[in-house]
Amino acid sequence: MLYYLSLPLSQYWGPFRLLRSYLVLISLGTAGTALAVWWLLPRIEEFLPRDRGKSLTPQGERARGKPTGAGLVFALLLVPILALVLPFSPRTWGGLGCLLLAMFTGFFDDTAPAPWGEYKKGVLDLLVAGGTAVVLCGGAPTPVWLPLVKTSFMAPAWVYVPMATVILWAAINATNCSDGVDGLAGSLTLLSLFYLGALLYGVVGHAGIARYLLIPHNPEGARWAVLVFSAAGGLAGYLWHNAEPSRVLMGDAGSRFLGLLVGIAVLAAGGPFLILVVAPVVLANGGTGIVKILMLRGFRKLGFDVTPPHRISPGLDRPTQHVLVRVLHSVRFPLHDHCRKNLGWSNAQVLMRFVLIQAFVTPLLLVLLLKVR
Repeated sequence: MLYYLSLPLSQYWGPFRLLRSYLVLISLGTAGTALAVWWLLPRIEEFLPRDRGKSLTPQGERARGKPTGAGLVFALLLVPILALVLPFSPRTWGGLGCLLLAMFTGFFDDTAPAPWGEYKKGVLDLLVAGGTAVVLCGGAPTPVWLPLVKTSFMAPAWVYVPMATVILWAAINATNCSDGVDGLAGSLTLLSLFYLGALLYGVVGHAGIARYLLIPHNPEGARWAVLVFSAAGGLAGYLWHNAEPSRVLMGDAGSRFLGLLVGIAVLAAGGPFLILVVAPVVLANGGTGIVKILMLRGFRKLGFDVTPPHRISPGLDRPTQHVLVRVLHSVRFPLHDHCRKNLGWSNAQVLMRFVLIQAFVTPLLLVLLLKVR
């Protein structure tokens, strides 16, 4: 709205023309959403559902009874802020609709009397990811660029949609699996969003710089940056209340929203492999857990014994487990559980060290990815 009001308003006061600057809109959206979430969340947290906890983990027991589903708050507050600062385009607003759909699937799980099964959640995530992929490409060929290859290519919809669906599904679930230590998933995702927002605004959305770096220019890159930075502001406002010991949890409503947002921003930038660059710790922390589960189930179907070592009663005559099964069981997933329980890290150490790793690794990988091309 402000973008379209800037010209008529500037007739009365010249500085109103600044409302046509995407940098100004980004600043207003980021600050506005952050302040709105920071101020409102503690005032409505009593109306949120309560976390059921996980009886098998001390962390889960500490979370039991805390307000959860705060993702509903920062996602819904994002909508009126974007109505003010985000110029209309079918793809960006369609992407926002998909984000809200992902958030509501998570929120209904947060409020359900019993947690939804992994298959139900996986199918819902897949449907949301597939629908989002269709919205992003609009059924038309879409420019895509790859690492180590100078030229980009136009991916037809029948190639783009399955590829994008896999990326979006993986981003949703990796972020959800990383949500196990106060502030961890949110802090890591906040870093990813700032990197992606800067890339969308300063590189992909800038015709000259995109041409210099041999990246397809997206004329809507700055608009995607407004959405990404505004959402990052809301996440920052939430993290104020989620620092350990947290007073409110984002739940699946937040983790699914954020995971899909990272995936959408990666695809808006046109580089599917960017997901490995902007969210390396999230993927390593949560994504590897999904790989472990799939591998163990594959071994079990092949007839191997995949019983965890601590569940094997001593003295029983059992066949020796396959070496890969033993290796998989030797590392806890998500990795933050391995660091806390096997390495003795505190929650604060896990958060700080994971954030530091991603903060240093991502700029290095971005430089290599962009300049090597």
